[in-house]
Amino acid sequence: MKYLKNVVTLQFSESKCNGCRRCIEVCPHGVFKIVGKKAAITDKDLCMECGSCQNNCEQEAIQVESGVGCAEAIIRGWLTGTEPSCGSENSSGCC
Repeated sequence: MKYLKNVVTLQFSESKCNGCRRCIEVCPHGVFKIVGKKAAITDKDLCMECGSCQNNCEQEAIQVESGVGCAEAIIRGWLTGTEPSCGSENSSGCC
């Protein structure tokens, strides 16, 4: 499931990756795949910013601000039956 295009905070450093495949094992949405001997992002917009990849990457090749951003706001809206809100005082609605 994709949330919103080009808003995810996910960042990946291929140079730090050692190809351990842990990101592939823990990502619930298949954001990563192995290309050659290292991980690569399949589609950044699939990321729900849960933080599992970052928390399990021993090489610190992945950064993501888990629990923030539009993906989290959309999920919270679905769960509570309300309109998505990123919580920003400067905007109404989501991003």
